[in-house]
Amino acid sequence: MEYIRVTKDNIENEHICCAISNNRDVQVASKKAWLRERFEEGLVFLKSVERGKCFIEYIPAENAWNPIEAEGYMYIDCLWVSGSLKGHGYSGDLLDACIADSRAKGRKGLCILSSAKKKPFLADPKFLKHKGFEVCDEADNGIQLWALNFDGGTAKPRFRECARHPRVDGQGYVLYYTNQCPFNAKYVPIVEQTARDHGVPFKAIRLESKTEAQNAPTPVTTYALFYNGEYLTNEQMNEARFLKLLAK
Repeated sequence: MEYIRVTKDNIENEHICCAISNNRDVQVASKKAWLRERFEEGLVFLKSVERGKCFIEYIPAENAWNPIEAEGYMYIDCLWVSGSLKGHGYSGDLLDACIADSRAKGRKGLCILSSAKKKPFLADPKFLKHKGFEVCDEADNGIQLWALNFDGGTAKPRFRECARHPRVDGQGYVLYYTNQCPFNAKYVPIVEQTARDHGVPFKAIRLESKTEAQNAPTPVTTYALFYNGEYLTNEQMNEARFLKLLAK
C-alpha cells in the first residue's frame, strides 16, 4: 500500500477519506478548513492512495484539541481503517509511520483515546494493547487515555481535571463538538432541527479554539452529548438515531 501526506499544498486535490470527495460539500469544506489551520501546529494527516477510510491524523499533544496533559507526546486524533481496506495490516502500517515520525521529531511517546470496551469512533483497545499501549488515565464516563512510552522514564499523560468527571449544567440535551469531525457540519444542524420539531431542549456548543477544547468538560471533544447534565455518548447522531434516543 502506498500512502500520501496531506499538506496545505495538496489538500484541495486530495480526498480526506472520511467524507465524500466533493469539495463543495459542507462536510468536506469544514474538515479541510480545520486541517489547514492545524498544519502549522504540527498536524500530520497520512492516508492511503486508495479511495476509502484508511488514514491516521496526529499532532503534538500540546496542540491537541482535547483536555489532556501530555507534554512531549504526540496525540493521535484518529486512526481509521474500514471497509474493504480493513484486515490487511494497514492500521499497523499507519501506526508504525506515526511512531517513526514521532521518534524523529523527538517526541516522548504517543497517546490516544479509547475505552475498556470498543466504542464507536474511538480506537480499538485490543489493537492498542497488541501494539504496546497502556491505559494511563480514565474519566468517570469510561473514556480512557492510552499511551505508548518510547523511553520508559517519562511521566504518563493524564486528563485535565475539567474532563475527569464529565458533567455540564442545565436541563435537556447539550452537545459539545468541533469541526475536526466532518460529519458534524451536516448532522449537528439536522439534530438541532429535529429537537426543535419535537419541542426538546437542545444546545449545541461548537468548540472553536484549542484553548476552548483543552478546557472542555469532556475527554472526547469531537462529539460529546449530555442529557440533564449527565454524559450520554460520543456516537454521532443523525435524525434516526436521535429519535430513537428520544423514544427511550
